[in-house]
Amino acid sequence: MQDTMPRAADLLARRLYEAGCRHAFGMPGGEVLTLVDALEQAGIAFHLAKHENAAGFMAEGVHHRDGAPAILVATLGPGAMNGINVVANAFQDRVPMIVLTGCVDADEALTYTHQVMDHAQVYRSITKGTFRLTPDGADVIADKAVSLATQPRPGPVHVDVPISVADTRVAAPKPRRLVPAAPNAPQGAGLELARRWLAEAERPFAIVGLDVLYDGSTSVLRAFLDHFGIPFVTTYKAKGVVPEDHPLCLGGAGLSPLADKHLLPLVEKADLILCLGYDPIEMRTGWREVWDPDRQRVIDIAAVANNHYMHQAGLNFVSDTGATLEALAKGILARETWKGGEPQTVKDALSRAFPSDDDWGPAAVIAETRKAMPANTLATADSGAHRILLSQMWQCSEPRGLIQSTALCTMGCAVPMAIGLKLAEPDRPVISFSGDAGFLMVAGELSTAGEMGGNPIFLVFVDASLALIELKQRGRQMANKGVDFGRHDFAAIARAFGGHGHTVRNRTELHAALQEAMQADTFTVIAAEIERGGYDGRI
Repeated sequence: MQDTMPRAADLLARRLYEAGCRHAFGMPGGEVLTLVDALEQAGIAFHLAKHENAAGFMAEGVHHRDGAPAILVATLGPGAMNGINVVANAFQDRVPMIVLTGCVDADEALTYTHQVMDHAQVYRSITKGTFRLTPDGADVIADKAVSLATQPRPGPVHVDVPISVADTRVAAPKPRRLVPAAPNAPQGAGLELARRWLAEAERPFAIVGLDVLYDGSTSVLRAFLDHFGIPFVTTYKAKGVVPEDHPLCLGGAGLSPLADKHLLPLVEKADLILCLGYDPIEMRTGWREVWDPDRQRVIDIAAVANNHYMHQAGLNFVSDTGATLEALAKGILARETWKGGEPQTVKDALSRAFPSDDDWGPAAVIAETRKAMPANTLATADSGAHRILLSQMWQCSEPRGLIQSTALCTMGCAVPMAIGLKLAEPDRPVISFSGDAGFLMVAGELSTAGEMGGNPIFLVFVDASLALIELKQRGRQMANKGVDFGRHDFAAIARAFGGHGHTVRNRTELHAALQEAMQADTFTVIAAEIERGGYDGRI
């Protein structure tokens, strides 16, 4: 009878399976062996990575395709600490993630100190919550972790799993599940004032943010913007919520001073600004207080209350984006907006600012890749100068068509996220874009890519420099220090791990390498060698 009872780890794993999780990533130690076994028995495949940080980004890549919380598994001490960066990224980038760490039992820790540390204390500042699994509370703790991770705004939740607790047999309780809150919309005087502002607007402008990725409001958002003729930008994480070839779309915004040069004057001319699911954690200081709520009408619709103070608004609604837009629009007739054609002028200026006809260089690499790859390609971007250029030039026709670290802006994320994407979408083309420094941080994960199968493409911009930092250093008339490093044979590194490798120095070579990579039987690394200073004046 005893052996037929589930372990506490089984209850945790079953709740994660119930939440839609089918993949977990990490590097096991003896302290999490029961946990890994429970995940596998529940139907959640465990994938071995070469570092916990990369494992977390692989999990995030899968999340962006299946919508379920990402799962990172780490053993105690150094394993748990290796995951700090990716957990902090999930916290700032609003990624629902369940972080499972092993730990020694409380009684054991009284006299045994080897690798023992307070995981919860470390994780508390970079998670939405942290729990310690108990035998009798395992099912409730599991549900609390899933619910907290997925509630607006989503983020990581940590669960510390003591060794003996994971193995403890418990009577299977009746599951207790927190019912998600129903979508809410504003009402009363505030709503009526917002409706009047919308009806009177002649120059409306919208900023669309990542809340719409999680509240299911994409279709309503598109209809709303179309009906009222509202030009808009998105944050980088919200790229593609409306296809970027839409005539009202002015692209992504937040990092490029060159793009801001054209976008911000349009914001200043707007008589109504709509912040739709907009989380300014993705934006740089150039977007801080770029409108005046005393002079301009501003409506902020967000999942949580404004405590960031990046901007203020005349009306703040903490509500569901779609439900609020439907309430705003009800019965209001469309009218002609921006009679002077200013948004189209800006759209044309942005197109000229980011040309795609260079003979060679970072912009040519991006343009040629977009031309060669199918429309349904999924892409990832690492942090660096190339990411800013890519985010302006790489058009997305669907949400999460280009994923990146937009809030923490950490290096080393593109390659493992692409591995996760390819695992979740094996039949779609997947490509990552990395600077050479960021690629070197995670080059060991090429072995993981080979082991998982599929043929993701890893494109590396090779200029042997931290290009974005060097550009800032040079702009401040500082000496060139700490930003340059040696050139390496990235194609040879790929072949050493069992993949294919190409070094390209022009568009023709790049196009041929991409065509070959899409038909390859395993992963491919394409090293695009570019001149230093190639980003000058381009971002």
